[in-house]
Amino acid sequence: MSALPEWADPAVPEDDLDPQGVSRRGILRRAGLFGAAFAATTALPATAPAAASSGTDHDPELVYLVGDHHVHSQYSHDAKYTPSQAARRGAQFGLDWMVLTEHSNFGHQNIGAAQEHAAIVDARAENPRLLIFQGLEWYIPGAEHATVFTPPGEHEVDVLRQFEQAYDGKLLARTEGTAANEALAVAAIKWLAAQKASGRLDDVLVLANHPSRLGIDSPHEIRAWRDAAPHIMIGMEGAPGAQGAALPGLRGATSIRGEYENKPSAQSHAGYPLDAYVTYGGFDWMTATVGGLWDALLAEGRLFSITSNSDNHRTVHDTLRNGDYPAGAAFDSLGKVPDPIETGVEQPGSDFWPGQFSRTHVGVTRYGYREVMAGLRAGRVWVDHGQLVDGIDVRLASGGGRSATLGGRLRVRRGERITLTVTVDGASRPNYHGVLPRLAHLDVIRGVVTGRPAADPDSWRAPGTRVVETVDVSRRGGRYTVRIPLGKVTSSGYVRVRGSDGKRHGAGLLGAGIDPHGPIAHTPGDGDPWLDTWLYTNPIFIDVA
Repeated sequence: MSALPEWADPAVPEDDLDPQGVSRRGILRRAGLFGAAFAATTALPATAPAAASSGTDHDPELVYLVGDHHVHSQYSHDAKYTPSQAARRGAQFGLDWMVLTEHSNFGHQNIGAAQEHAAIVDARAENPRLLIFQGLEWYIPGAEHATVFTPPGEHEVDVLRQFEQAYDGKLLARTEGTAANEALAVAAIKWLAAQKASGRLDDVLVLANHPSRLGIDSPHEIRAWRDAAPHIMIGMEGAPGAQGAALPGLRGATSIRGEYENKPSAQSHAGYPLDAYVTYGGFDWMTATVGGLWDALLAEGRLFSITSNSDNHRTVHDTLRNGDYPAGAAFDSLGKVPDPIETGVEQPGSDFWPGQFSRTHVGVTRYGYREVMAGLRAGRVWVDHGQLVDGIDVRLASGGGRSATLGGRLRVRRGERITLTVTVDGASRPNYHGVLPRLAHLDVIRGVVTGRPAADPDSWRAPGTRVVETVDVSRRGGRYTVRIPLGKVTSSGYVRVRGSDGKRHGAGLLGAGIDPHGPIAHTPGDGDPWLDTWLYTNPIFIDVA
């Protein structure tokens, strides 16, 4: 099978592409990565000059590139694919960018990180259209995991290894939720910020992974990480990987999407309800709960983004198994798991390939590593499962002609009217499950911004947030636009959008008055993700002058 998606394949006529495919092809062409130039290209630069915006600072003309910031390879002790295999599959399933995030281990620190870098360089040459970042899955001291990644550069491996040695909770045996360990996590993020400020790194980003899985990422810790360096610690997984974990008959009667199969432990934050330990429509409780922790963070008036990714270790229905270690060897001595071996028999797995089910869309104006990171930092992000739509564009406009898009801020006068415009490119072809998805409804979620830090840093409620409009789009297809007047602005706030295939929803976790059509938990062991797909966008903020 070709590693090129249709929109990147010169043999596919442009008339056969959906609108987002056309725009992605255009940005490839401008980067010299299409047609004859594509065939001759062996590497992408770390950056390119920024393109001029045709709108305001908060409303640029964007192309949304699809990516996955949480992918493991054989350089993680519990995964199995080579970097080239992971990259080839990511390219096959339409990714523009991906981050290889290996678990911290002594073998990774001592030898694996450098070996992996050489393998990533080869994978970049084999897939010149795909931006492949080298990253790390950091064991946060006293908490869960996080993605840490940088663009290609002279020190990308050195910094990751130094960070791992100095700040990894697993390697340092600093896993308990103590004040000292929490302080070390904050110091780690500040250290990364200092590497960027000094020029040793061109850029670096951190995103919290599967934040509710164990209940050990407390609200005050998340706020402390964000506040340590908001331009570095930019968000969290809105939906975890391992979305195939609860396919019926695959892993047993207790399995949950995302492998969220835990209960509170002595290390868990006591303020979280039992509802927090499972996923809803495949999304983490912090994101899925309207008026919950994500909204509580946004209510402070500061951007905190969400993502979705594969967390790929072992793909469902795959027939490769881990290779065999040579006599006397182990992961820590080799720095990797031996290359996988074909068996012809399905092997255990919970994950989809990168891009196969979960997608993070990042708005950029040029094609490059730093551009993707800049788009993530700016919050120009929306996520979906199961290729629910081909594309979505969200704009918030004032009566005075100003506008903003995802992650941006719209400045208005008190009493000024605002309108939300959502343009949807409905799915135009079957998804990777062989089914043509259909978006059933769009929910407009609106919150109040206090502009102040939370009085209680462990609070997770945003009482001023609720679904204010639900639009039935089940009979619409192709490209269509929904315009939703939001009335006169009386106070600062934000707006975000959610969509669903409409197959499984009910009253939200904080009640139908707040969220009448929210995602719901599936029965353990019976969570076919293809039958329950959602999309979420990042917020647009409203600042009252």
